[in-house]
Formats: sequence, C-alpha cells, structure tokens
Amino acid sequence: MTVDDSRPLAPSAGADGALPGPPAEEYRVRCARFAAARDRLERRLRWVGYGRLLTFCLAAAFVVWALVSGVPALLLGGAVWLAGFIALVYYNERLSRAYRCYRELWRLNDEGLRRLARDWDGLPLPGVTAPPGHPYADDLDLFGRASLCQLLGPLGTAPGERTLRDWLCAPAPPAAIAERQAAVRELAPLVDFRDELALCGRLAGGKRPDPAPFLAWAEGQPWLARRPALLWGARLLAAATCALLLAQLVGLVAYPLWLLGALANVALSQSAGATVDRILGEVAAHAGGLRHHAAAFELLGAGRWQAPALRRLQATLGGSGAAAAARTRQLDRLLRLDYLRLSMFYFPVQTLTLWNFHVLALLEGWQRAAGREARGWLAALGEAEALAALAALAHDQPDWAFPTVEPMAAPLVEARGLGHPLLPDASRVCNDLRLGPPGTFLLVTGSNMSGKSTLLRAIGANVVLAQAGGPACAAALRLPPLVVRSSIRVQDSLERGVSYFMAELQRLKEVVDAADAVRAAGAGTLLFLLDEILHGTNTAERQIAARRVIHHLVAQGAIGAVSTHDLTLAQGPEIAAASQPVYFTEDFRAGPDGPVMTFDYRLRPGLAPSTNALKLMELVGLALGDGAARAGGQTAD
Repeated sequence: MTVDDSRPLAPSAGADGALPGPPAEEYRVRCARFAAARDRLERRLRWVGYGRLLTFCLAAAFVVWALVSGVPALLLGGAVWLAGFIALVYYNERLSRAYRCYRELWRLNDEGLRRLARDWDGLPLPGVTAPPGHPYADDLDLFGRASLCQLLGPLGTAPGERTLRDWLCAPAPPAAIAERQAAVRELAPLVDFRDELALCGRLAGGKRPDPAPFLAWAEGQPWLARRPALLWGARLLAAATCALLLAQLVGLVAYPLWLLGALANVALSQSAGATVDRILGEVAAHAGGLRHHAAAFELLGAGRWQAPALRRLQATLGGSGAAAAARTRQLDRLLRLDYLRLSMFYFPVQTLTLWNFHVLALLEGWQRAAGREARGWLAALGEAEALAALAALAHDQPDWAFPTVEPMAAPLVEARGLGHPLLPDASRVCNDLRLGPPGTFLLVTGSNMSGKSTLLRAIGANVVLAQAGGPACAAALRLPPLVVRSSIRVQDSLERGVSYFMAELQRLKEVVDAADAVRAAGAGTLLFLLDEILHGTNTAERQIAARRVIHHLVAQGAIGAVSTHDLTLAQGPEIAAASQPVYFTEDFRAGPDGPVMTFDYRLRPGLAPSTNALKLMELVGLALGDGAARAGGQTAD
C-alpha cells in the first residue's frame, strides 16, 4: 500500500498484499506504519492551519492598507495572499482526506489485534441483529457483543452487513459453499485489498443508510417523464423567460415582458413544483445507499480474480467495475445540482429557469438508464464485503480448516480438533467428536461448569461458519447439508406471560416441527442441540418427556447432541440404544485456601462418573446442610 497525501492506494487485487509472519505481528507492523503516517499528517494539518490563518490575515491587512492609504496597487498584494489562502484551503482538504484514511486504516488493523485477543469491548458492535424469532442465532451467539459477527472482519456498508447476516442465519447449498470458500481463500492473504474495501465504506460516514427506499425509486416509474406536457411546458417557459430577459438587457425589447414568464414559472412552482421538490428531497435523502460506493465498485472491478464468485461479482459491476462506478459518480454529480435548493439564490434561479424540473428530468434520465442495475451493484458489493469478512477470519486463524460440506448416504458430522471459535487461542480446548449416523445422538454428561454447553455451542457455531462458506475452528471438519435447530439459551417472558418451562416447550416444538419438515421434504438432515432438556419441571416428568422428544427426533432421522446432568436419562432402552455417551469431568487438588476444582475440558467416552454440585456449594461457602447438622448436634448435646 503506497503512502501519499491524498489517499492510500491498494495494490492490484490479485497480488499478495500480506506481510510475512503471524497475523498478530502483521497487524502490529501495519498499525505502526499507519499510525506514523496519521501522526505526520496531523502535524502537517496543524501547520497548514496556522498558514491559512496567517495568509488570510495578511490578505485582509493589505486590503485595509489599500483602503486607508488610497494606494490601489496594494490590492494586488492582498490578491496574492488571498490566492495563497485559497491554495492552502484546497491543500488542507487534501490532507484531511489522507488523514482520515490513515486514521481509519490504523483502526482497522487495531481491530484485527483485538479480534485475535477476543477483546470484545474494544471492537465495534455489529450493525445488524438476527431476524425476530430466529431459531438459533441467540443460542449460538451469532450477533451482538462477543459474537461470530463481531469476530469476522470489518464491514463498511449496509449491504455487506445484511449479506453476512443472511449467510449466518441460513445455510447455503454445497455448491455455493464451495464457491464462497474459493473466494475466501483468494481474499485471505490480501490484507491491503480488504482494508481498502472496508475503508471505502467507513469514509462514507458513520451512517449506513438503508438502500431500500432509494432502490424503490430507482426501479420505479419516472414521475415527470410520464407527464411530457408538464416537462416540455417547463422547458419552454424557462427558455422563453430567459430569452425575454436577455432581449431586454441587450435592448431588443423595451418592456419587461420576461416578468410574465416569471409569474407563470412561480405559479407552476407552487403547483406541480411542490411534488417535484418532494421527489427530489426523497431521492437526495436516500441516495447514500449507492452514491458513496463508486470507489468500492472500482476496487472490486479492478482485480485479476481467479475465484468464480469474484469474477461473477466483477461481471455484475460491468467487467472492470467502470460501468457501475461511472454511473454512481454520474448520480452524485446530478444530486449536487439539487444543492441549489438549499441556497439563498434558489428563488431567483427557480423563478427564471424552473431549476427543479430540469434537475428531476436529469435524475429520471439516470433512473431509466441505470436504475434497474443498482440493486445488482449493491448486492455484488454486499457479497464482496461478506466474503472479505470471512476471509479476515481465515487470515487471522490460519490453522483453522475449511470444512467439507457434501451430501452423504449416512449423514455424519466428523470433527478433529474442534473448539469454540469465540474463545481465545490460549484458553481454547479442542476435542474430536462424531455426530450420527441417523438413529443415534451424542449424550453429553458431566458436572457443572465442565464444558457441556460450550461443546454444544462450539458444534453449532462451527456448522454455521461452515455453511456460510468460512473456515471452522477445527483441524478438520466434514458434514452434510444441515438444518440447525437448538434449545440452549431459553428465556421466560413476563410481558408475554410465558414461564420458563412453557418457553422451553415452545422451543422444543420448533425443533420437533423442523425435524418433521425436513423428513417430509426428503432433503437435508436436521442437527439438534439440546442443553439440559426440560429442566424446568420435576425429575420424573422431565425424564419421560425428554425421552419422548429425543426418541422422536432420532426416529425422524435427525442427528445431534443433548447435554444433561441427569445420568438416568439414558436408562430407557430406546434412548440407551441410540445414545453415544461422552462426558467431561473435574479434578480437585489442595490449595492454600482449601480444595481447588479445575477442569481440563477434555471429552471422554462414557457417562460421567461423578457430580460436583455439593463440592461447588462448599467452595463458595454454602455448605448449609452440614453446618445445620453440626449446629443441631451441638444443641442436642
């Protein structure tokens, strides 16, 4: 990436822009480089500011001197200093753009370090949330603080955020996954390109307007063009008024006949002109969904891509991206014509020329020529940003594997070294596991805090990443196309009058209904992840109900994992035959303040041999039963 005073330029997108060494070291080197450029430009901006003040004061001083002394020649000196002031204003704007670029580039790479450290509070929150009622987004931490979306690379536009949200919330077919993986692999080492793409969005401002209102106008029917009499009437009135005014100024007409045209223009402005102003205001307000993306279109279009997905996006933008970028810049120029409506000169210009009619006519010409292509351009940009976000994860975690997602005769999820992607590398413990074939499920037992829920979330999060087209936190992962459903983080609702147990029943019904739907469709496999199933009711009924739910899911051909403290859950003959038991355990050792409990988070075959609830009560000073018994014994004595 070259350093200049206007804007950093990305290298050709097909080149390897990565530095040697681990990702953390690479981010540190880049942070240092961009911080140095940012600070240098900040100092230069300060000196340019002093220079602007000085040249303005000198220009004003020469003008005052000329007026006081009566020497007109001094005005020439004032003009020279005024020219210097104008030049410095232009240079200051150029430096300011460069400063903003390097400031944002430093932030982007600092965020890379924070992603590696899982410093969630130091990272910007995702700009999107899951659709209401999504079946697993909350359970698997897809959005919000400490989420998969926050772990992925930066997104600069609303289309990028929405595309990534859609990819995380719904699985892609195997062919699309393979296509995305190829693009992610190609983009992973291109740190410069990915930074430039994110920079294009961030420099557009903090607001990320919803492009839907603009697209509704762009793809709709022109208002003024469908009223040719009004359009041509406005053109003729404006031409006649200006011609009569010019004729009077040059002496061809003795009377101000142009006032008649001006009165007609005012009348037209007060009637149909109100609708024209409203349309112009709406287009100007919502055009940010496209007008700021020209640089991103050019950047994506300029690459020499190998991945089919990237070539397809490039073609959507017009080959080299020039068509989309040119049309976008043309729209920006047309919208600048509408700025006159905010000026004090608007009324006289409107009175003479019916300015707003002509601006709307030009915009509607753009609407007819390019409006229906704008949605495709924004979709291509959104897809490119989503791919770049997944590529940032692949770059940051080079040891993670790209999963194999393919249909199987006997659906299986086979993972080697699978861990939770949201945990830091230093504290993550990985395990080998296998889910399936249909007719079986993984029964996860173990004591409190041993890692059962984390294992279920790790399975689900990695399946989501795999079916979005990204890398998974595993040494190897193989799976069929899966429909994910979970019941892990269930909440009651005081507002809706729903108890915890009822909320869990409703969630389980969604899982069961999804299994029935997948079985009826005859395509795909349901993956269920159930944590402490039905622990909101008494033990006897919980065991009966849980066994019925699990048996139904297994009978429908679903595969999955169930975690439980209840070691008797697998005692029923049907469940025992289908379960593949694994467990986590803990270790107690002596410490300076008493016994200390530790966990190794290693998965072992079989049922858990022990529980730790009473031990945990003792560790936190809640050994109430023993204390009461001792107190009672002393009293009896």
